[in-house]
Amino acid sequence: MTDLLEGLNDKQLEAVTLPYQSALILAGAGSGKTRVLTTRIAWLIQTGQISPSGLLAVTFTNKAAKEMLSRLSAMLPINTRGMWVGTFHGLCNRFLRAHHREARLPALFQILDIADQLSAVKRVMKAMNVDDEKFPPKQVQNYINNSKEEGLRADQLDAYDKHSEKMREIYAEYDAQCQREGVVDFAELLLRCYEVLARETALREHYQQRFRYVLVDEFQDTNRLQYLWLKLLAGKNNCVFAVGDDDQSIYAFRGARVGNMLDFEHDFGVHKIIKLEQNYRSHSNILDAANAIITHNKNRLGKNLWTSSGAGEPVRVFEGYNDIEEANFIVEEVKALHAEGQSLADMALLYRSNAQSRVLEHALFSAGIPYRVYGGLRFFERAEIKHAMAYLRLVANPNDDTALLRVINFPTRGIGARSLEQLQEGAKQNECSLWAAAETASAGKAMAKGIPAFVALIRSLQEQCHGLPLPEMIDVITDQSGLRAHYQSEKEGEERIANLDELVNAAVAFVQEHDGAEPVEGEEPAGTAAQQLLVAFLTFASLEAGEHQADPGRDALQLMTVHASKGLEFLNVFICGVEEGLFPHEQSMYEANGLEEERRLMYVAVTRARRRLYLSHAQSRMLHGQVRYGVPSRFLDEIPDELLKRLNARPVTKFAAEPAFGNAPRVASSQSSQYPWRVGQAVMHSKFGQGVVVSYEGNPSELIVQVNFGHVGLKKLLVEYAKLEPV
Repeated sequence: MTDLLEGLNDKQLEAVTLPYQSALILAGAGSGKTRVLTTRIAWLIQTGQISPSGLLAVTFTNKAAKEMLSRLSAMLPINTRGMWVGTFHGLCNRFLRAHHREARLPALFQILDIADQLSAVKRVMKAMNVDDEKFPPKQVQNYINNSKEEGLRADQLDAYDKHSEKMREIYAEYDAQCQREGVVDFAELLLRCYEVLARETALREHYQQRFRYVLVDEFQDTNRLQYLWLKLLAGKNNCVFAVGDDDQSIYAFRGARVGNMLDFEHDFGVHKIIKLEQNYRSHSNILDAANAIITHNKNRLGKNLWTSSGAGEPVRVFEGYNDIEEANFIVEEVKALHAEGQSLADMALLYRSNAQSRVLEHALFSAGIPYRVYGGLRFFERAEIKHAMAYLRLVANPNDDTALLRVINFPTRGIGARSLEQLQEGAKQNECSLWAAAETASAGKAMAKGIPAFVALIRSLQEQCHGLPLPEMIDVITDQSGLRAHYQSEKEGEERIANLDELVNAAVAFVQEHDGAEPVEGEEPAGTAAQQLLVAFLTFASLEAGEHQADPGRDALQLMTVHASKGLEFLNVFICGVEEGLFPHEQSMYEANGLEEERRLMYVAVTRARRRLYLSHAQSRMLHGQVRYGVPSRFLDEIPDELLKRLNARPVTKFAAEPAFGNAPRVASSQSSQYPWRVGQAVMHSKFGQGVVVSYEGNPSELIVQVNFGHVGLKKLLVEYAKLEPV
């Protein structure tokens, strides 16, 4: 017991050893929340308060769940395989597999990823003759998912006009199609699980009695349905140990409700809020800057990060004339840090908008600095992998229409658009799957090409794969389907073939990990062992599609959006484009609580840095093909000057009024008296024509004015010889 609790600070120890009660743990950035959560589980088990099967722990990523189980295995001599530790989607999938009858699902139901769901939505809309210009499929998909995340079915939604009525009709028909095909999307996993628990009293009471302790990581990121699911599972008497940080709630656009933390206090009668404020990541100058920024938010529970590791280096601020100069400055700093012996992988470039990355990438490429855009194309999202997985899905369940449509004519086998239309019409008339319609259409016909050939291929694959180990099954499918031959004939097909080979490797690793695994408690075996393993692998692929592992063997600079950086940390961090209208984003001004969300996003960005933090901004930049003139972000003004080291001596503009987003920059009122033309003033030049004054630089004897002349761009002119006339 002493070893388990050794090294915890007072607040961490208090959280880990809490008596039987629901509690909210406010865990600041770098405060050791994962250690607290894992040690809490180990302490409950070791003290005999609960068995490993008597608790449930929810994380937001598969990576976090695996890390938690790995740490538990190191702490205690227990088998963690059967523990209910995972993501919301993963745990709900496990529940629905065990209780598919109560959920009114087939035993081998499949999970649609985002792309396959969009394809399914398009099929529904086509069958209903819906105009996809008036009702963009992506918009319909978002409507369906948002409704599900609010816990609402189509018949529970209000329709205020013809448009919303049609959206509701599409949602209802989409649900019916998924039910016919025996497939579910990601949002459906949670909603279906919630509905079963709400409907089946005996089942709900069974799980409430079993899971006396419910632990939740990243609680601030929960949406409405996830919170309702937790309430239902916890019941009135169970303990919920919620760990989160309201200051790091940055996913409102995904449906996250920071208000869940306040609701939790009320709904669960929370009397204990423990604040983990000691930071083990950053020096105090960085933490003080973060604290200074976030204190401007009004709607927060409140905490103040501190560290015992010393003040460290000041926060560096750089102002560029434009985004190119900003990028070149970053490149030079990266070179200097790398020359000092620091790895590129320990440096991160963060930006608010993806559009900012182009100039940065060009500068890095030109300088020969290897970089990686974090969150690139994921393995299971690559086209060749999705094709192979579609064939695997058809082997497991030929009634999966989405998988069938993906590969029915890939590689090409002479099936045109007209043939597909006839097939879909036949399925609609007979109220059956496309596969059943294809079998009917192929009966007694030659198998040389077209739909009959496809039916023969799938039947052949099912026969050849019967009883085969999973890796060999994938080999047969990639060979017999023609995928491998197709990519071998492509000019750039080597990489795609290597990915197909890697899919086999993934299957081998999956089999090894699941070798000898016992079935989940309460789950009835469906199909042969090989079929069960295939369905498990397909489920694994769907649930893991969001995970991305970078090549660990290559040292490369990390580029990412601030949103993507959450949960990561780096020795050196560059935050680019810290300007009004960009960070905070212009759109935040028109959204309820938008500015507070942007400030939380800045707080997350700042707290990624361990040793050195750079904040950079530019007077102008190219965004979406247009030159944009900017002024420093209010977030810079919120940091005390004593924490900052300004790297260039240009006049400092302090934020003094509400922002005026637009092309003309905002400047201090005192500036107009120092220079012959005020910034933002229209002027005329004899050669370049009419322009707008952007900025000044230099000393009074060699003063330079920067003017944007529109079609000829930005020009720097000596004031003494510029001969500008006001317009």
